[in-house]
Amino acid sequence: MRLSNRSDIDPFLVMDVVEAARSAEAAGRRIIHMEVGQPGTPAPAGARAALARAMETGALGYTTSLGLPDLRARIAKLYAERHGRDIDPARVIVTAGASGAFLLAFSAFFDAGDRVAMGLPGYPSYRQILTAMSLRPVGLPTGAETRFQPVPEMLGADLAGVIVASPGNPTGTMLDREALGALIARAGEVGATFISDEIYHGLDFGRPSVSALEIVDDVVVVNSFSKYFSMTGWRVGWMVVPDGAVRAVERLAQNMFICAPHASQIAALAAFDCAEELEANRAVYARNRHLMLEGLPKAGFDRIAPPDGAFYVYADVTDLTDDSVAFAAEILDRAGVAVTPGVDFDPVRGRRTLRFSYAAATAEIEEGIARLAAFTAAR
Repeated sequence: MRLSNRSDIDPFLVMDVVEAARSAEAAGRRIIHMEVGQPGTPAPAGARAALARAMETGALGYTTSLGLPDLRARIAKLYAERHGRDIDPARVIVTAGASGAFLLAFSAFFDAGDRVAMGLPGYPSYRQILTAMSLRPVGLPTGAETRFQPVPEMLGADLAGVIVASPGNPTGTMLDREALGALIARAGEVGATFISDEIYHGLDFGRPSVSALEIVDDVVVVNSFSKYFSMTGWRVGWMVVPDGAVRAVERLAQNMFICAPHASQIAALAAFDCAEELEANRAVYARNRHLMLEGLPKAGFDRIAPPDGAFYVYADVTDLTDDSVAFAAEILDRAGVAVTPGVDFDPVRGRRTLRFSYAAATAEIEEGIARLAAFTAAR
């Protein structure tokens, strides 16, 4: 059977690493997981309890394609609480994870052949989804001099869109209000739709994350319950779009997804009432971040991006390897630590980088650093 050209995209290598780690565990080894961007904690207790009650009291069926009204209103309230912005709940669309939001955004705002820019290193699925949708991803190589974030002069006049993540994956670096505003202004000058990936908001250490909605309304914001709210497997996220785009996105959502999972929406709404538990999780990440910034250089990984937020450390390992895929496999085999090769995030320069996640329990992070130190010492 013939396969489409659009299906010929790169794999998400971190998932291959996950599978290799699981195979090692099935063979009896104990693996320390520093590869996947997934909280080591479950959904908040209050969210799980709310779903249990809902399952006892009624059927969980389709919701409206835009999402439960109470959840949309509560998401809108979050922007007032965190960012001082009053957002009309009508602009909030609940999605099947942030991935569902990207599919809707790319479908609503771009046509086949359009060029859409993003910083490299960056989240690989941007590029792969765009390619699968017959769009043209444009990588913008960034480096330490721009804190691994794109800058306005990188945005050419031939772009239909720009995707920016702050905090970013894999680096964890953030844009301040001035830098984010300059990028948004430049996108406006060239007529490019600005998509702000804010999935790691709430996971910042020091200064708070800035939302694109603090600066202008004419942007697309994507967020999710996966990271700060610790609900990766529940597959529920959201997007905020300009007033004039709501109906277009709704039509697409009706046909592509019908709705986000009803059960997940119920849990997500209740998660907003679990601030104490969620902040306790964030405190663990802060502790883990400190351990990583202190321990990784001692273990030989001393060329790292400044991780302002999220739960990653991105390291240049040029002095250790020129093949991060093989190096990650060696670390898994010899040290029992799963890490992600940078090729996922930057197809060219990523051969010389690794991403370390510190989303696991603190004891796991401590042991992982000790194993990495022993590995490099013996190498």
